[in-house]
Amino acid sequence: MTNEIGFLRQVPAKDVASGPASKYQLSEYGEVAIGRDRNCQIALESIAHGMVSRRHAAVRPLTHGNWTRWQICDLNSANGTYINGQKLEGCQTLETGPATKTGNFPVSEKDALTLTQLFPIASTGKQLSQKAYLYPGIATVIFVVSMFVAVGNSAAFNFLLSAYLAGAAYYFIYQLCGKHKPWWVLLGTALATVLILLSPLLIGFILVFREILPGRLPAEGEEISFLPFLIRMFFGAGLMEELLKALPVLGALLLGNLLKNPWRDRIGVWEPLDGILLGSASAVSFTLLETLGQYVPHIIQNVTLQAGPEAGQLVGLQLLIPRILGSAAGHMAYSGYLGYFIGLS
Repeated sequence: MTNEIGFLRQVPAKDVASGPASKYQLSEYGEVAIGRDRNCQIALESIAHGMVSRRHAAVRPLTHGNWTRWQICDLNSANGTYINGQKLEGCQTLETGPATKTGNFPVSEKDALTLTQLFPIASTGKQLSQKAYLYPGIATVIFVVSMFVAVGNSAAFNFLLSAYLAGAAYYFIYQLCGKHKPWWVLLGTALATVLILLSPLLIGFILVFREILPGRLPAEGEEISFLPFLIRMFFGAGLMEELLKALPVLGALLLGNLLKNPWRDRIGVWEPLDGILLGSASAVSFTLLETLGQYVPHIIQNVTLQAGPEAGQLVGLQLLIPRILGSAAGHMAYSGYLGYFIGLS
């Protein structure tokens, strides 16, 4: 910055190929808002900058006579604003010149052994919590130990295995979206879906879609042609299930409209990526409840009556793995797609 004209320059991330750095001129008379909202003077793309709030920060002029400086203020953003690695509290005056150094580590002898050579993980420092492998690694250790403890208890073992597989599938979607959403919001969406499925609301949906609408599912052994079967499955399974899974997403949308920042951005549905994340979380809990509460117990009971409990548990486990992998992917695809359009609207 100079006493005549001020600029902000967007610095590309490390190891990311990019074109020339974008440069934005600062105003001497009004603030320059930064965020994903299109009304911001510096509007960032949602896909590339998912952790940025809709109105994240603002740069405001400080004029003293003929000399103008600028300060940056955080606008109650969901993930905070950082200046040289330090979280901004309120406002801070911007300084000119190159970026500050992170520090030097002198070595007394040329071949001295450093701490990072003994413990390579120490070189990551504060960035360790931002690594994509950290939380999956911790979760894997916890689930593996828990499954060893649960050996001999088929119900507990099946739950742990299915939760791990479904969680891994969801984590893939989460990383693919590149949008930060608090874990408690995603977990709350999943729990809301479970509560809906266990509440009398499910009975109302079954009454409407399978009794009033032509969605009655075929009975075992009933012969039915393709077109009537397709119509029944559309109303009685597809449409009913997708609307049930979409209820928590719609609830987050309405709740977000009633709140103020930063809770609006954290909980609400403001763009397609929000809808995808919440819809997929709802789909995961739907899959777990359907598989563990209906399909697997049913097959275990039938096989146990014919070949004994050990055979029933083995067949149930064999059914559990492909069903979780296939159903989790299928349900997340449909619910994420529906959530996409809810966010788009």
